[in-house]
Amino acid sequence: MDYPNSTSLTKVLIIDADAAMREHVADYLKNTGYNTVTASDGEAGLAMIQSESPGCVLCDLNLPKVDGISVLQLISNEDAELPIIVISGEGEMTDVVEALRLGASDFLIKPIVDLEVLEHSIERSLERYSLRQENSRYRAQLEQANSVLKNNLAVLEQDQQAGLMVQMKMLPVSPMQKGAYVFRHQIVPSLYLSGDFVEYITVGNDHVVFFVADVSGHGASSAFVTVLLKNLTARVRSEYNHSGTDTILHPAEFLVQANAELMATGIGKHATLFYAVLNTRRNNLVYTVAGHLPLPILIANSEARYLEGKGAPVGLFDDAEYDEVELSLPSEFRLMLFSDGILEVLEDASLSAKEKYLLSHAPSSRADPESVLKNYAVDSTQKYPDDIAVLLVDKH
Repeated sequence: MDYPNSTSLTKVLIIDADAAMREHVADYLKNTGYNTVTASDGEAGLAMIQSESPGCVLCDLNLPKVDGISVLQLISNEDAELPIIVISGEGEMTDVVEALRLGASDFLIKPIVDLEVLEHSIERSLERYSLRQENSRYRAQLEQANSVLKNNLAVLEQDQQAGLMVQMKMLPVSPMQKGAYVFRHQIVPSLYLSGDFVEYITVGNDHVVFFVADVSGHGASSAFVTVLLKNLTARVRSEYNHSGTDTILHPAEFLVQANAELMATGIGKHATLFYAVLNTRRNNLVYTVAGHLPLPILIANSEARYLEGKGAPVGLFDDAEYDEVELSLPSEFRLMLFSDGILEVLEDASLSAKEKYLLSHAPSSRADPESVLKNYAVDSTQKYPDDIAVLLVDKH
């Protein structure tokens, strides 16, 4: 399967009161192959949506005439599927949560130093838009979630549902193929999804970076951690492409940076991660474990075993250090990664017994994510005490 085509919708509307910012972004996007139109206030932006039919909108929240939140509300009423990337100042986080509730696909904080991060955000938003167009079931689920959000007046529940929307919008396209390697995932949310997150992205010609993260707690503060991880990944990938800085290809260095940035937020959240770099040319894996359980299962030659590794979660200790493990991979294999929610649905009494059950009942290496979950008696239509995530990496 090829990568989804994110270039079929190439007209980007930029709504920003800052003329220099508008022109700077417009010039950059033109040079990367997009068509651009601009508007200096919310009223003009709404008019251009009618006349220009853009495929993506960049919208500042601080706008004259019609503010950014009102623009999002009006766009959502007309076309809830249109990708909208919110650009906000550091003091507008309350408005950002409201913008996400209204359907924004992503948000970036001013000033945007590296416009390649913005380009990546647009690409991801367009990929998700294309997938929603093709997948009516997924669209129906999002519409239902939006309906629940709009009718929920309790502040806590709004916070939790905002976390749900952040997670669903940031997940990668599934499946994704890189040569002989296929990446697929599924997340079965608890009542309020925000704790589990998966990511996989290509880096250069020969690498795919992927990770599974499980953030403590639920709600917007936990969702903010997934935003931080997603933006950090995009930023270090941009640094690799732009300047050759290769932090993204060194799991221990990446986790040290993630730990420092999460500690600096002061929000009291931590996350467990399994972070790996797959070299598709050499068929090997370099990875780091940050407190994540269960460990990934490697299935090859009709045998299944856990990968080895240990380390502290990110966001708990200022001086956390991480070890890297390098592994040569078989010519054909499956890596099966879970969040710890899978352990809660297994009936065995101890953690050791549950881990043995996961290993001994590993399904066929051809099973898709939903079949893998069914194999462990997980019903994707049910709500469980914790989110349950599965990420499959296959080479056949």
